[in-house]
Amino acid sequence: MQEGNNIARGRNVVVVGTQWGDEGKGKVVDWLTDHASGVVRFQGGHNAGHTLVIKGVKTALQLIPSGIMRDGVACYIGNGVVVDPTHLLSEIERLEKAGLDVRSRLFISESCPLILPFHVEVDKAREALRETSGAGKIGTTGKGIGPAYEDKVARRALRVQDLKHPERFAKKLRELLDLHNFALSGYLKATPLEFQPIFDQAMKMAEVLRPMMADVGYRIHKAHQSGANILFEGAQGTLLDIDHGTYPYVTSSNCVAGNAAAGSGVGPGMLHYILGITKAYTTRVGSGPFPTELDWEVPDTVGYHLSTVGQERGTVTGRARRCGWLDAAALKRSIIINGISGLCLTKLDVLDGLTEIKVCTGYQLGDQVLDILPLDGDEIDACVPIYETFPGWEGSTFGITEWDKLPLNARRYLERVQEFIGAPIDMVSTGPDRDHTILLRHPYTA
Repeated sequence: MQEGNNIARGRNVVVVGTQWGDEGKGKVVDWLTDHASGVVRFQGGHNAGHTLVIKGVKTALQLIPSGIMRDGVACYIGNGVVVDPTHLLSEIERLEKAGLDVRSRLFISESCPLILPFHVEVDKAREALRETSGAGKIGTTGKGIGPAYEDKVARRALRVQDLKHPERFAKKLRELLDLHNFALSGYLKATPLEFQPIFDQAMKMAEVLRPMMADVGYRIHKAHQSGANILFEGAQGTLLDIDHGTYPYVTSSNCVAGNAAAGSGVGPGMLHYILGITKAYTTRVGSGPFPTELDWEVPDTVGYHLSTVGQERGTVTGRARRCGWLDAAALKRSIIINGISGLCLTKLDVLDGLTEIKVCTGYQLGDQVLDILPLDGDEIDACVPIYETFPGWEGSTFGITEWDKLPLNARRYLERVQEFIGAPIDMVSTGPDRDHTILLRHPYTA
């Protein structure tokens, strides 16, 4: 029996962001699915956004795994994801209009908590109250993600499986709606919602979603046993993780690699290689500490160069991303938390044309010198970055696919970053298209 358990199965890769999200995970996942039979989303909701560029055509995905862009690849939405059924069906329809086969390849865990209209209203009303009270906005996307996760943790959530049972769904919905309406009208000074429109819409969507409901964890297990390679796709980034990020300016789920198991319904032994995605610089959307932030709104500055050349706007919100130098000390923290096997460094080409490039290798915090991002948000705010400066390079790195063809100074920059963080750079992205990639070590064969 033990000998049978040691039979080689499929190989699995986890892709996670190592900064504050928006690192280019979607392109990398799409690129890697050439070697995968299935792609799994294991946390977050449609507050995440992955932009893919394939042969010059741009596609934005929010909830559906990036593997949907590859014919024949199964796509799984794991139990760790919160699902807004209205948005999900809208995204399915948009992709189908583009000629993609979606419904036969998409499997949604019955254990996913649902995002319903009152979650969205509570989310928006809370942010408005924070702003008017002077407490300061968290910077949520207003999609209802946080309130839906709160219901999950409080053990009162409506889940995908409840859509199969109208009477059960109605009973739970009335109780949950009463609770949120009390908060909306009594504390948040917002308009309460009615039961019937929410129930009727949910029942209509239930009929469409039913064929896609699945025991996702077991399906992944069986696929792995049959020799299929699986790719686990994270959303947001490590520094937005609810436990390990810059709290409270974080998302509402665990974005780190360890949650790929819990959020999918499989064991951690199935996570064989952890690929961390990082930009060649750093960006952040919304509020929160950002030690290496530059003045990115002033023309003719480095920050403005990063913002405009990098086209730094959120896929979901359209908000401008704050921009700054690469924070390698924060990256070191992410590498430890995730157990990174290798990195893919993206948007190297955005640094083209700069006369000098800086990398944060630590911080001055009072009389202390730190070589890793601290855990306390107030301390992060007080950190003064310590930089190493590198000469820029002449010529363009855009679209280069071979390491030796990179400018010498670009290679030296990457080699120093690799040395400092203590993890290998296995891939370099030199443009938005799936083919604009330098491969040094393949995650599926490493």
